Order: sequence, then C-alpha cells, then structure tokens
Amino acid sequence: QVQLVESGGGLVQAGGSLRLSCAASGRTLSRYAMGWFRQAPGKEREFVAAISAFSWSGIRTSYADSVKGRFTISRDNTKNTGYLQMNSLKPEDTAVYYCAADPSSRDSYSTRDFGSWGQGTQVTVSS
Repeated sequence: QVQLVESGGGLVQAGGSLRLSCAASGRTLSRYAMGWFRQAPGKEREFVAAISAFSWSGIRTSYADSVKGRFTISRDNTKNTGYLQMNSLKPEDTAVYYCAADPSSRDSYSTRDFGSWGQGTQVTVSS
C-alpha cells in the first residue's frame, strides 16, 4: 500500500495562493489515481480534484465545480509527489485537505474510491 504525507498548508489571505504537496512512499505514485479532498468543520469530506494513473492513452484530470479554473492538480513522477496548486483562494476554501491514492482510475471519484489516505494539512483563508 502506498503511504502519503501532505504538506504546504497554512494561513493565506483571500485571493492568495498555496501549493499543497503529497509525498508518496512504498509504491510508485504514477501507477495510482490520486485525489485531493477537503473537510471543513461540521461538514462531510468532499472531492476537490483527481488525476488518473499514468496511461499511454493519456492522463485525465477532474475537478469539483467549486474549484474549476482556480485549482490545478499535477504529479511529478521523478519526485513521486503529487501537487494541488490553489489560486484565487476564498474563505470558503478553508478546510483540512487530504490526498488519497488508489490503483483504479475512474471517470468520477468519491471518498469510497480511495484506499490510501494522508493525514491532512490545514488550509485557512482569511477574508
């Protein structure tokens, strides 16, 4: 099973940017679909973005409507690390952000689709 460790969270003003990292160990991350989820206080964990496992036919990304055009998911295979670049941050983006991985790529993702999870990193956006 792949082990995941997130980093890069912090406090930022509205309109600012952060880049979250998800360092993987134990397995090659490119062979896994990777997702980012977030959970705000009192709310359920929700999907943010996902990137499919490497395939010669191409890599697919998907985003929640609330972050489309502002967040970008990517993966650096040489570093075995995934990223979530977050721009134009809003106070409603405040949450604990989790990365997740699973061997299976899908057209859409939910929390049930991922077997490996990181411990989370806090993102706080002030108004």
